[in-house]
Amino acid sequence: MIGTNFGIYRPNTTNTTSQQSQQTQQQETTQLSDFILQLEDYIPTVPDAVTAFYLNSAGFESSDPRIVRLISVATQKFISDVANDALQNCKTRTSNQNGPQGTSRGPKMNKERKYTMTMEDLAPALADYGVTVRKAQYFP
Repeated sequence: MIGTNFGIYRPNTTNTTSQQSQQTQQQETTQLSDFILQLEDYIPTVPDAVTAFYLNSAGFESSDPRIVRLISVATQKFISDVANDALQNCKTRTSNQNGPQGTSRGPKMNKERKYTMTMEDLAPALADYGVTVRKAQYFP
């Protein structure tokens, strides 16, 4: 039937399929155990004590430090992704304010620019991840 497998031919042999699935599960288990061992030596940007504090305040307690370290690594990845998206928003916003790309303004355009993260950049980046951020009305 065309369309159900997108043109990929898969023979109907159950023996090879079960062997392949067992090999895939063994590879995944090996990769997971290697990753857990690597977590013991890795020091994330977000300290384990900070992660453990916020986990405890949310009602989660674990005696295994690898779980806390895994959550620290996931938190670091989330913060990195949000910051990268906010940087891309900032670059887009400042390039739109400066005019078209073809215009040159002298030697200043060749230097590295320094960007400042603002709520204009951060709010859409967080909205992509389902986090709603609003600035209080009494702030300008």
